[in-house]
Amino acid sequence: MPGTLVIRELAAEGPVLTDGAWGTEMQARGLAAGEFGDLWNLSHPERVEEVARAYVAAGSQVILTNTFRANRIALGTRPERERVGDVNRAGVEISRRAAAGQARVFASIGPSGKILMMGEIDEGELRAAFTEQATALAEAGADAIVVETMTDLVEARIAVEAATATGLPVVACMVFDSGKNKDRTMMGVTPSDAASELARAGADVIGANCGVGPEDFIRICETLASSTDRPIWVKPNAGLPELVDGEAVYRMSPEAFAGSVRKLVAAGASFVGGCCGTNPKFIETLQLQLRG
Repeated sequence: MPGTLVIRELAAEGPVLTDGAWGTEMQARGLAAGEFGDLWNLSHPERVEEVARAYVAAGSQVILTNTFRANRIALGTRPERERVGDVNRAGVEISRRAAAGQARVFASIGPSGKILMMGEIDEGELRAAFTEQATALAEAGADAIVVETMTDLVEARIAVEAATATGLPVVACMVFDSGKNKDRTMMGVTPSDAASELARAGADVIGANCGVGPEDFIRICETLASSTDRPIWVKPNAGLPELVDGEAVYRMSPEAFAGSVRKLVAAGASFVGGCCGTNPKFIETLQLQLRG
């Protein structure tokens, strides 16, 4: 499988450092609560590029694109729904400019926001939406596609199949934050079952992101690594948030985060970075600890 070969060559260089959160970085640059951040690719590309450049400067070897919710279903009735291809292509172009040959660009595909098992959407609609998005991302020159923050294994499988059809390498990530040990998806899927299903769907890398902090990721990472021969991708949150005046606040320091992520590398992770609550300082600190 060509995608697997490319990914293994990248991972063979040692743990690959990815990026951190994008949403909060864009909020710091003026993104309002409730505003659809992906549309900034068209309206404020310079601010989106600032975020991507900050991660490259911090040491990220892989950066994502600002396309997490840029699918036709998530866009809903917004007029930009008819420009979904433009939003995704712009997202890749922005990250490619920021990377400037110093980092790889892995394009982000997130969930639709609809619940398949509740009948809010059907598999055909999902497949069409993810195919449209993945095609635009590939045409714009992404190095790979990351299907991330998925809670429904069926939706994740459909997205992975749509992404693999482009011929690009594909990373597939679920959120494991439920159950007694916080190691199940919201729908009760185990890391081992997810790894098997996503590998069958064609994923070149299997992983987890969001949900919980790095210490809770250790067991998840070990299970993923023992359940598949694919490289493992992990992007935990900066611990669990506290609600302060209605806003989620993450208390974990960059140093504590980096120390915990080193344990994830020991547990089998090949690609490491951060999700909610992290920023370029976290990535810079992680790079110093991993390389030092």
